[in-house]
Amino acid sequence: MADVFPHDTPPAPVVHSFNECLARSQSYADEPWWLDVYRRAFPNLASAVTIRDDGWAQRGGIDRLISLTSGKTITVDEKVREKDYGDILLERFSDERRKTPGWMETPLACDYIAYAVAPTRTCYLLPFQTLWRAWQLNGQSWIAQYQPIRARNPGYVTLSVAVPVAVLMRALTDAMTVHWRLA
Repeated sequence: MADVFPHDTPPAPVVHSFNECLARSQSYADEPWWLDVYRRAFPNLASAVTIRDDGWAQRGGIDRLISLTSGKTITVDEKVREKDYGDILLERFSDERRKTPGWMETPLACDYIAYAVAPTRTCYLLPFQTLWRAWQLNGQSWIAQYQPIRARNPGYVTLSVAVPVAVLMRALTDAMTVHWRLA
């Protein structure tokens, strides 16, 4: 499916600067509302530590390490949307031309994707393994049905699919149900 624009007139292409996007992302990591999100989501929160340095954790999709009073640790990949479109972007390709798998096509090490929509003060805590299974079950139909979103960056284009929140939430529920056959 091609990009869809009203009156067949595409907007002027926006080119994202990786360094600017990274700086903005890192500035969001310091927002005090993240701690409020984690306190509300995990009532027995002991600590929430930001992972900033490049290494296996960052490459595995871990932006924050949550520790609970029980001793359990939870790893989180944080994503912030600066406008509410009523959907959640699932990244198929980090570089469309090279077909470099995006975060939705990669078996990340994180427990959750914390998908915050800043203007509505809403954060969707998406269990990553369940989300990944929902993508395996529904990804092809979502790609055919929902709008592709291309983010133009210097030298590459990131391709995502915009899945409506209600559709994704139903798919997560379905992905948590497994049927088996008797041997």
